[in-house]
Amino acid sequence: MPRHFSIRTLFSLFVLLSVPFTQLYSQTAAPLTVPGKMDWWRKARLGMFIHWGVYAVPAGQYKDQEIGGLGEWIMHDASIPRRDYEQYAKQFNPVKYDAEAWVRMAKEAGMKYIVITAKHHDGFALFDSKASDWNVVKATPYGKDLLKPLVEACRRQGMKLGFYYSQANDWFNPGGAAARGHWDPTQQGSMDEYIEQVAAPQVRELLTQYGDVVELWWDVPTDMNRQRADKLAALLSLQPGIITNDRLGGHYNGDITTPEQYIPATGIAGRDWETCMTMNDTWGFKTNDNNWKSAATLIRNLVDIASKGGNYLLNVGPTAEGEFPRPIVERLQAIGKWTAVNGEAIYGTTASPFHQLPWGRATQRKEGKETTLYLHVFAWPKGGQLLVPGLAGAFSSARLLSNGKTLTCKTTADGLVIDVPLTAPDPVAAVIALHTTAPLDIRPFAIRQAANGALVLEPELATIHNKEGEASAMTEGDWDARNIGYWTSPYSWISWEVEISKPGTYSITALAGVPAYGNALTIEIGGQTIAATMDRTGSYHQYREMTLGKVTIEKAGKYTIALRPTASKWEAINLRHIILQ
Repeated sequence: MPRHFSIRTLFSLFVLLSVPFTQLYSQTAAPLTVPGKMDWWRKARLGMFIHWGVYAVPAGQYKDQEIGGLGEWIMHDASIPRRDYEQYAKQFNPVKYDAEAWVRMAKEAGMKYIVITAKHHDGFALFDSKASDWNVVKATPYGKDLLKPLVEACRRQGMKLGFYYSQANDWFNPGGAAARGHWDPTQQGSMDEYIEQVAAPQVRELLTQYGDVVELWWDVPTDMNRQRADKLAALLSLQPGIITNDRLGGHYNGDITTPEQYIPATGIAGRDWETCMTMNDTWGFKTNDNNWKSAATLIRNLVDIASKGGNYLLNVGPTAEGEFPRPIVERLQAIGKWTAVNGEAIYGTTASPFHQLPWGRATQRKEGKETTLYLHVFAWPKGGQLLVPGLAGAFSSARLLSNGKTLTCKTTADGLVIDVPLTAPDPVAAVIALHTTAPLDIRPFAIRQAANGALVLEPELATIHNKEGEASAMTEGDWDARNIGYWTSPYSWISWEVEISKPGTYSITALAGVPAYGNALTIEIGGQTIAATMDRTGSYHQYREMTLGKVTIEKAGKYTIALRPTASKWEAINLRHIILQ
């Protein structure tokens, strides 16, 4: 994978390396057209990404020093000479590798396909390649192809399999590119010869020696031009039904866009997309990376992605011995337990018809005249009633997926009210299925004042306005304390629809994490514009309540409240909420 920096100041430099490949490297080319080839993929929703290679041996350490960054980037980040890095292959002996167990774990977790790193940026191939001796058969004591057992296990267990291939960024085979330049003279060579003699032959091997390959996941097109990309793209005719991503380079869009380590605020209109994400902070195995996302976060991420019409490609990084670390196994088991009950609300569904929901997410399924709405409730309501704001019309039935219990519901002026148990059947994401044969009737939803007169504007109810093709502001963070972050672009802005019943003068406060001085913005409401500057708090994760100004609302009614950065004075912030009191 390309590196994903958590340091926000570097975010704009890389712009996540995923979305920009479509924008910077793709111009006109269409993917191979095979009718229906995307059908299974659009239903799958959840897949397993496997990053495995020689980098699992050093596992983040070089010469007794911890190397920062991503585990699979250690050769690059520590500027390890080829001769030194080659020695790690002599220690790569995955005798505990059990392909059947790997596929079984993926299947039991509810995953529908697997994508494995056939060759990553260190140039090491997990298969018996005739194009380069830098492969698992010729360079390791293990001496056997690692892809063949996985192919066979997938075939036996009905799992679809795809390959990741780093087509340009190759730090070992002479002539391959390096994102920040070479550090070892032996890396030098002709890139055209590298494409001709290594990359193209290896892609041909992957597409001809392993049966059906459902997805080819290119990565990091450093120095890739149209002519080089054409030579690789021509090989896709060997597997006409194959799905490709947007990272080949040249002028190729591929079939899917691949946001990395984040979930687009509103999905990606007009494109199939697949968020790839780690369970901790790195893709390849790294001994000291214990910053594991909770199972609850991973499950809610899956729901969030499905609700926006995307797929979730969730990564695992096996050890050099061929085992999944225990935290990975535990999280796969938890995801599997949830999908076993609620998979109906994920697989084969389409994006939510709601603009936003205050308590969770929704997916939907249409079969003939019947529509099923699946309400994924993260924040279970107190008092035994769930309001689905703005939802009108009649529903033939409502039921809990966890136990099939029938629920009663009624339409009110505010929306559909469902009578639910006092205790959530699932504290992570409880799912209610609503069935109707009538067209959906969803009316605009406005945030209303609380009993004390306050208007609380939270991230989950905001509309985020980003420039087309630009990865910037999005909701993020722990699901119990969301914020709007990655707000790097001064051209991104956010808004809320509100209903004010009590005219008067309101103070405006924000709870925000602000690492830099001088963040200027304007607040617009009811034809008024208030200029404000956010105080520095010290970091993105140090939140402080701060006053932004006052506004007088002279009459009751519905309003749009917008926050717009001042382009010349903007640095990224994390915003937890805005309150008008």
